[in-house]
Amino acid sequence: MLKLNLVWNRCQDGDWCPLMDLNLNHSHFDDMEWVYIIRHWWNNPKVVRVGQWIIKNRLAEHRTNTQITKYQNLGLFVTRARVAAEYRDWVEKYLADLYDPIVWERFPDRQSISVNSPWSES
Repeated sequence: MLKLNLVWNRCQDGDWCPLMDLNLNHSHFDDMEWVYIIRHWWNNPKVVRVGQWIIKNRLAEHRTNTQITKYQNLGLFVTRARVAAEYRDWVEKYLADLYDPIVWERFPDRQSISVNSPWSES
């Protein structure tokens, strides 16, 4: 089985980035089509959402989605990784199957490609 080794991006301090505080208008996010994971860290940490596409647009939408923002008091954080377009659906499917996010719409009807965990990054 194919396995991709992703580089999971974090904020400057090395931690996951607070979802609600990210400056999505920064040029860093221009045309960034990556996969991402939103997670809360309180008490029983849980993946809230897995997704892909143009990060600034999707995260901006998630900031207004009450199904996601209701976990804001638990601390919503995001990490993201660059994935080639031809593998994004497969990686999203793998992450959704692995982490069973609280909020989801539907995931691609694709086989999955294994990736490294964002929690194993140093």
